[in-house]
Amino acid sequence: MNEYTLKVRKRTFKRESVLGVIFISPWIAGFLIFTLFPVLYSLYLSFTMTGEGGHLKWIGLDNYLRAFGERDFWLSIKNTLILSGIGIPIAQIMALMAAILLNVRMKYQGLFRTIFFLPSVVPAVATGLLWKWILNPRLGPINGFLEELGFSGPGWLIDPAWIKPSLILMSFWGIGGTMVIYLAGLQNIPDELYEAAELDGANSRQRLKSITLPMLRPVTLFNTIMGIITSFQSFTQVIIMLDMDGGIEKSGLVYGLYIYTNAFRDFKMGYASALSWVLLIITAVSIAITMKVFKDRDK
Repeated sequence: MNEYTLKVRKRTFKRESVLGVIFISPWIAGFLIFTLFPVLYSLYLSFTMTGEGGHLKWIGLDNYLRAFGERDFWLSIKNTLILSGIGIPIAQIMALMAAILLNVRMKYQGLFRTIFFLPSVVPAVATGLLWKWILNPRLGPINGFLEELGFSGPGWLIDPAWIKPSLILMSFWGIGGTMVIYLAGLQNIPDELYEAAELDGANSRQRLKSITLPMLRPVTLFNTIMGIITSFQSFTQVIIMLDMDGGIEKSGLVYGLYIYTNAFRDFKMGYASALSWVLLIITAVSIAITMKVFKDRDK
């Protein structure tokens, strides 16, 4: 390769690099203005409080120390962990079962897949309003159906003992997205593995345990992590189905709702920002533990 060719290639590379930067500059500007700046500004706010005249006052770690002394802080963490610890595993199992059923060749297969997936694209506000009606103790269809059978329905959203089960039940409404990912994973499993297992005399349960579940482990890990992130950030449906305090005795006070009320009801932006960074740490630790559990099971 002669010197002239090298110069031409260098000029071409520089020109293409400049054009590439120009084309992605709108995304870079959007990322810096609407993502990076708010993140860094919230970190700064977490060390401040609003003083007289709306001026920010530097208080160091006081917001973080205050959080650990608040009863509602620990209650929101407890409620979130309970809802996540129960809801996520059950939702994963339900999504996997639905994916296995919809992976079988049948008539109107596409229609059934669409029906299962549609609820996951319903806006969160609409979902909250729908389930607030469904779980209405007096007018809701669930209690109405139970009354027809001769049973007395529970006080779903007005009984502290039933608020968490109500929120868990509502969360199953959106398993369609998780199901689609499981379905994609199932379709990537080679049919030859199942054929070989059948020749060896393996029944359906053994094929599920020895082939399907191990091959879906990466998909399960991804869905579990996404479930953790989504569950820890949930608050829209809760605030619509209950109220800003999380219902009676604050049984539905989840961490996302606790951040929201402090920020936009009580206007404690510094404290809410500190809570948001604590949530980031809790989420990161939970994901790290989940990944370690999956990694240890692979050994």
